Amino acid sequence: MAADSSQSILVTGAGGFVGQALVRALSTDWRVTATDRAGLGFADLPGVTALPGDLADADLIARATAQPLDAVIHLATIPGGAAEADPALAARVNVAASMALIDAAAAHGNRPRVLFASSIAVFGDPLPPQVDDDTPLKPMLRYGAHKAMIEEWIATMTRRGAIRGLSLRLPGIVARPKGPSGMKSAFLSDLFHDLRAGRPICLPVSPQATCWLLSRRTLAGQLVKALALPEDPADTRLTLPALRVTLRDVVAEIARQTGADAALVSHAPDPALEAAFGNQPPLSTPRADALGLHHDGSLAALVAHALADL
Repeated sequence: MAADSSQSILVTGAGGFVGQALVRALSTDWRVTATDRAGLGFADLPGVTALPGDLADADLIARATAQPLDAVIHLATIPGGAAEADPALAARVNVAASMALIDAAAAHGNRPRVLFASSIAVFGDPLPPQVDDDTPLKPMLRYGAHKAMIEEWIATMTRRGAIRGLSLRLPGIVARPKGPSGMKSAFLSDLFHDLRAGRPICLPVSPQATCWLLSRRTLAGQLVKALALPEDPADTRLTLPALRVTLRDVVAEIARQTGADAALVSHAPDPALEAAFGNQPPLSTPRADALGLHHDGSLAALVAHALADL
């Protein structure tokens, strides 16, 4: 899809960590409608229309999709820990509102491109010895199950010819703002904040814990590139490429780039968090690789990109 300023796109979750960077990346080539409950600070972008509101509100969806859209990027979600704490809210936003949004966007009959921010949580835990494009889905968290449900709805609506859908499974994205996020993996971002600031931090995983990470800058680039694919991939589900790194190496690289003392980091492994976020095996993503979707390239680049966002 070759974008021009006459094309319209809706971005949900636009006030979030990823959404803010994505809207700015899209604003030069698209007419963007940005919706979120808060944080829509795009007054300096004339091509962006802010539409604050709750995605679970049917009126908001009706207003956001009143005119035909060329594309939708659906980022809004109730994440893992928050979804477990409030299952009813998570079901309303992650499932019911997501389905309603997709249906409303499809109702004009113009087959919009729909990109859905899914998650590696669809694979569940424990993970198999290697994850690739054919790894079966076995979610354990409500969040992962919800993502898998919407992946299937997007696949169904694509088969029906209603949309041109693509679900992109996101790994850990760093470094998100410090503070309550509802994410069980928040410690991965807190590490960057605390170590750069010279504050001690105790991680709930071991030094040898392995995880898949991607910077916000690179993820935004992947989303923009996926939006512009000239042809629809044969499979509507893609696991995004990510760097597989150990926490020991991440700590060492942050310390190298910031001059911080790596000894500020201690470890008190939590078995559940180690299993979910510290035991991620080798990752193979040939379908995404073939489409030109790439990770940060090196741990040094990943850390530099993440630190630049703090």
